[in-house]
Amino acid sequence: MSEWVDKQKQYLAPAITTYYREPLVLASGQGRYVTDDSGHRYLDFFGGILTVSIGHAHPKVAAAVSDQVNQLVHTSTLYITQPMVTLAERLAQLTPGELEQSFFTTSGTEANETGIIMAQLATGNQEIVSLRHSYSGRSQVGMGLTGQADWKLAGSGMSLPIRHAQNAYCYRCPFGKTPDRCGLECARDLSEFIKTSTSGRIAAFLAEPIQGVGGFITPPPAFFQETVAIARQYGALFIDDEVQTGFGRTGKPFGISHYGVTPDIMTFAKGLANGLPIGATIATPAVARHYRGPTISTFGGNPLSMRAALATLEVMEEERLADNARLQGRLLRQGLESLSDQYPVLGDVRGKGLMQGIEVVRSGKLAAPDLAGEILERARANALLLGKGGLYGNVIRIAPALTVTTSEIREALDALAMVMKSLYQDHPDLKEISPTRVQYV
Repeated sequence: MSEWVDKQKQYLAPAITTYYREPLVLASGQGRYVTDDSGHRYLDFFGGILTVSIGHAHPKVAAAVSDQVNQLVHTSTLYITQPMVTLAERLAQLTPGELEQSFFTTSGTEANETGIIMAQLATGNQEIVSLRHSYSGRSQVGMGLTGQADWKLAGSGMSLPIRHAQNAYCYRCPFGKTPDRCGLECARDLSEFIKTSTSGRIAAFLAEPIQGVGGFITPPPAFFQETVAIARQYGALFIDDEVQTGFGRTGKPFGISHYGVTPDIMTFAKGLANGLPIGATIATPAVARHYRGPTISTFGGNPLSMRAALATLEVMEEERLADNARLQGRLLRQGLESLSDQYPVLGDVRGKGLMQGIEVVRSGKLAAPDLAGEILERARANALLLGKGGLYGNVIRIAPALTVTTSEIREALDALAMVMKSLYQDHPDLKEISPTRVQYV
């Protein structure tokens, strides 16, 4: 075991957990591949939790950051810099509707908190509605917004005015429906939920178009049209959390682009700067005008992150990476569904574009986090890195860089096929599992 593993245990807080029984120490990356400190090379299909959006060590991002580091590294938001203003202008051009004015921070947690404060100031209301199974960050407010008990350390956020409504978890529908006969009860329940579980005066409805840490739960097409309309009846603004779905990941410009709804506020982080720390909250002028100081962000708008983001967006546009995500995502989805047909332990396949999740189960849809962990271990042994999530810890998360190629998709699918073959050989009882995959509309 690497000396760095021992030092990590000694010098870093125990809350920092790692994947794998023998933690992986990464040393370098190039494109869609990373190399560990022993020289082993892996195909990275998780990308730092959907953050390395255009590949490791992309030359245009590296050149932009290198150029900037020799000019100006830091100022804070107390000063104007050209990269910050240029990125704000670019976001106003890219985002839908009347979204125009941005506030930059350093993470998705901060971006979401900024959006919450904006909504509270603009509406004069305090209560927030989020969704079950959601994840919104590691601060008090972020954990309060999060709809998963395990992520609420020491009960953090429980006393905040945040309520969690039903989500469209079609594989485990709380109303006993299937996508082919769904009446959108999960969405329509929001009205009664607000009437019975809140004061009826809502500042914001915050949601991820596809839940990230929640296990890539993907709502049906009309879900957000219904829920956003209901929330607005009670005075709420819609905060669209695009921290993981933004900028082409789902095969369209934004996750919400699939749902025909225009947000009042959008939040970004992760893949916007291809790995450099960034958070961004953009709002309409009607909302943003209520967000007045005094407030600053010491590292928000950092010139290095701004230049990295501008370079990343330039690559995404030049190489039409949303289209590539859609095309490669279709190939990936077909391959995953084929594996699910062959190995029903892969109980559900869901997501959009290059954001695909597989829910691992035993008979009767019993969540199987142990098997999901074993699949991750075996994938690593086959030089493939994947992610994991979901309320029950049993969802394999697959999210390669948007620059991924057809040959790399096939390489990953071939590795997964070997993983599943060996898993079934070593666990003969898995052959008794019946198919449970639902057909999404």
